[in-house]
Amino acid sequence: TLWTSDGSGNLSSVNAGLKGNLLLLNTTNATDQASVSFTSGIDSTYDLYMFKFIDVNPATNSANWTFQMDIASGSSYNQTMTSTFFRALHSEDDTSTATLGYDTGNDQQQGTGFQILAQNVMNDADASVCGELFLFSPSNTSFIKRFCARSGAMRTGPLTSDVFVAGYWTTSTAALTKIQFKFDSGNFDGTIKMYGLL
Repeated sequence: TLWTSDGSGNLSSVNAGLKGNLLLLNTTNATDQASVSFTSGIDSTYDLYMFKFIDVNPATNSANWTFQMDIASGSSYNQTMTSTFFRALHSEDDTSTATLGYDTGNDQQQGTGFQILAQNVMNDADASVCGELFLFSPSNTSFIKRFCARSGAMRTGPLTSDVFVAGYWTTSTAALTKIQFKFDSGNFDGTIKMYGLL
């Protein structure tokens, strides 16, 4: 049963009957913060987690938007990963374009640094980066932990960028339970939402 009527036009059980598989778990609205961390809620409840970063504006011009994860007992956000990085660019004045291609300067090969999700984001008042990041089975202790992300940003130039990033953490015996987002320089404003997918 999707819903129940009492005969007078009043419906009940609508929310339960039409419940979707994308559940908002947390929303953080950052104001002049150095980083945003989610240290709870990433567990075995969901096999797939999604993070949306919305209108994230850096204080420092040309800063790179990044992320990294950690295990429950960790606090350094330095888990070993291997990643790929593709991007396309187009300037506002149409004088510069870059077709979608691989960028070897922004991937990692068994690195422990923060992974870049968007490069050289402008700090103009109307500039920002938006996008989404997916985590696959971060609590699984038998397999590596995978991620993929896509972001669009207003880069210095000014120009627009379309970035695709994917990779995995090589840890297979420990769950990844914490995630942190930050620019590689300076503070930022913006909204980050965490969802669980059934």
